[in-house]
Amino acid sequence: MKKVILSAAIVLGSLSIYAATLTVTEPVIKVAIVQDGYTEISGDTVPVAVKTALQKAYPDVKLDKAYVNEKKEYKLEISVGDQKATVYSDVNGNWIKI
Repeated sequence: MKKVILSAAIVLGSLSIYAATLTVTEPVIKVAIVQDGYTEISGDTVPVAVKTALQKAYPDVKLDKAYVNEKKEYKLEISVGDQKATVYSDVNGNWIKI
């Protein structure tokens, strides 16, 4: 009987080794900034063709920010009412799907 109790104590003791508490650490959030090749420009330097196409497509549009890349493609951050969007156009005012 002593051997059974001793065996049970050894088995239970060996199982308690695996019952360690886990330490919870806060997750690490990594932010990657991707350069998409656009540089910010003022709204005054956006070509008239792009502004006209923008007004035609969105009558109550407000141009918040404008960007241009080496290919003379424009990234326009706009707001219409309470909605915000980003649209892309070439220098002639043709819309680009990205």
